[in-house]
Amino acid sequence: MSMAGPRILLVDDEPDLLDLMELTLVKLGLESDRAASVIEAQARLQQTRYDLCLTDMRLSDGEGLEVIATASALAAPVPVAVITAYGNAGNAVAALKAGAFDYLAKPVALDQLRALIRSALKIPKAAQAESPARELIGQSAAMQDIRARIAKLARTQAPVHIAGESGSGKELAARLIHRLGSRADRSFVAVNCGAIPETLMESEFFGYRKGAFTGAETDRSGFFQAADGGTLFLDEVADLPLSMQVKLLRVLQEKKVRKVGATAEEPVDVRIISATHQNLATLVEAGRFRQDLYYRLNVIDLLMPSLRERAGDIPEMARMLLDKLGGTDVELDRDAERSLRAYAFPGNVRELENTLERALAMCEDGHITVADLNLAPALAPGNVPSGSKYPLQDYLDQMERAAILEALEQTRHNKTAAARVLGVTFRSLRYRLERLGIE
Repeated sequence: MSMAGPRILLVDDEPDLLDLMELTLVKLGLESDRAASVIEAQARLQQTRYDLCLTDMRLSDGEGLEVIATASALAAPVPVAVITAYGNAGNAVAALKAGAFDYLAKPVALDQLRALIRSALKIPKAAQAESPARELIGQSAAMQDIRARIAKLARTQAPVHIAGESGSGKELAARLIHRLGSRADRSFVAVNCGAIPETLMESEFFGYRKGAFTGAETDRSGFFQAADGGTLFLDEVADLPLSMQVKLLRVLQEKKVRKVGATAEEPVDVRIISATHQNLATLVEAGRFRQDLYYRLNVIDLLMPSLRERAGDIPEMARMLLDKLGGTDVELDRDAERSLRAYAFPGNVRELENTLERALAMCEDGHITVADLNLAPALAPGNVPSGSKYPLQDYLDQMERAAILEALEQTRHNKTAAARVLGVTFRSLRYRLERLGIE
């Protein structure tokens, strides 16, 4: 920040709105400058060091996107928040994709303006936070790129969608984006969308008023209220039923929630990070996920690589996980390490940790061997006999077992949710569990 204290650039061609925002800043003890056009804003950004730029999306000589581009290209990039016309979600999404920190809709609500300013002024401090390298370890090109992107995403308030296979570290990435951002001192609330019964979803997400339904004996807040000022992580967001997708979209657009049984809405200031192992674009095409919600959640995407795509990181990860599991003095022999690097790991990092925990219990003399790992040979690339797909029933059972175990891992062993992920009925899943001997 500048030595004279935080300074904010206000860009708008409506003098009345500029007066209102300037008065709000004065009450917060902040200084500001005005610009009425793109050209004037660009000139001021080049001449003065600002801590935040607040710009309208439509100006007399151009668009706010041009102001974002100039602010982002500076040697010390300036966070930009944009003001959009009421209900114009397309403009807001375009601004966030271009690098805007956040957005406000007209008419500007002063409480939201104050919250945005306070959050934005924390960015320079948050940007100096420790590197995420300690949590997301690995020197592969894929992991170096992920760490760099997370550091960049932490500077914005844009919704992020994290894709990747089950067990690839999506929640860890979401927590790091939160911890390195301006909301680090507020709540991070993680919600597994596939584990909540559909009948309870609205009350769990938005809360409820006393007497709203049988059993509602007191007022209760939901996930949005719990995450107010912080980050709400929607894990397995593809599992949300269409009825809940409509309600979620409205909250994202209006930044307000209404408790079940309440008549009035209440404002919430929440950053949304979502994740799923499924392909959302494919679900949109199939009519199982709303296209408008997809565009709101997928403003910026982050693809977590599978473990087999960065096999070179496995020895380092194995050492870290063994230390975490209490095996500080335990070593992997060379053949065991080679087997781990060759294994496909359909369950990714989560499966690697489970494998090492089992091996730690089985090994002797502080030495883990290939036998202790007990890896399924038919799933290890380079170690699959040519006739492994025969007899056919054995091969199909093996694939079915792997899919079911992955779904159970993903849903934290909630069988109802696992059946939904697999696209089968609960009764069908129970039959398959019995037939395959899965506990």
